[in-house]
Parts: sequence; C-alpha cells; structure tokens
Amino acid sequence: MRVNRLIRFRGRKKKLGLIDLDITSLLDILVIMLVFLLKSYNSSGVVLNVPKGVTLPISESQAINSPGVIVQVSPTTIWVDDNVIFDINKSRTSAVYDQGRKRIIPLFNELVKKRKIINQVQKSSPEAKKFSGIVNLIVDKSIRYSYLKKLLHTCAEAGFIKYKFIVLNESSAL
Repeated sequence: MRVNRLIRFRGRKKKLGLIDLDITSLLDILVIMLVFLLKSYNSSGVVLNVPKGVTLPISESQAINSPGVIVQVSPTTIWVDDNVIFDINKSRTSAVYDQGRKRIIPLFNELVKKRKIINQVQKSSPEAKKFSGIVNLIVDKSIRYSYLKKLLHTCAEAGFIKYKFIVLNESSAL
C-alpha cells in the first residue's frame, strides 16, 4: 500500500510557501553609500587642485567656497588657475616687484589678463556672470605676513578686491 501511495504522489509537486528574503545587509550597504556620497558632496561646484608645494592651514569654518580666480602660492612658486606664472628657481629677472616693493609684477600682469578675459566674455554673452572681483587664495601656511600683504595688494591693484582664503578642515587634514 505504501508503494501505491508513493506512485500516486510522484507526479505532484509540493506547493512552495512564501520565501523570506533578508535584505538587511543590502540596506546596510545602501545606507553606507548614501552617507559617503552626502559627506563627499560639494554643492559649490568649485574644484581646487592644491599643488604639492603648498601646505594649507587648518580651519573650523564650514562656509562654502565661491567661484573666482584661483591664486596658489608656495614659498617658491605662484600659480594662477593651475598655470605657473612665477617660479623663483627658474626666474632670471630680479625685477619682480614695483611700487616700492608692494606689487608682484608677474601676478599683477596675469590677473589683469584674467580680468580682461572675464570682461570680454561678459560683453559678448548676455548670460555670462558679471565680474565679481573674487580671488580664491590658496597660500602655504609658512608664507610670511609681509609677503601675504604684497599678494593682497597686487590682487587689489588688478581689480580683485574680495579675498577668499582656502584652508583645510580638521576632518579633511587627517
């Protein structure tokens, strides 16, 4: 009789019940990715490339950078928008300053060029942003205050009268 029962139920398949799917680990991964993306999100759109020779000071400020011309300064080199405009090691001229050693000539000339380009774009396109006069300064923390005053004076003479100093946040420094 047992053989008859096995033969009778051989063709039938057992109905499977609901399968429980554990998605806890998947949710953990998604939450970690979300936190990482929110932490690394930059809403200002300003991308800064800090050269190898520049060590930034630490700050606790949380303000977002604003777009503008980027001037980077190390003890031996000056960059404007990632282009080297002055290098002490490669400089053959001794006439770097004018106006009683207050203005840095190569930096002044480059900033005047940048301002002219911005004004030309503004005239040619009605949707172009107006000249803001903002300069983002990325300055090595070992730069002396007297040299920093020359940098600020040079930027002001070229028409860039608003200064934004770019520094590292303590959490980014680690």
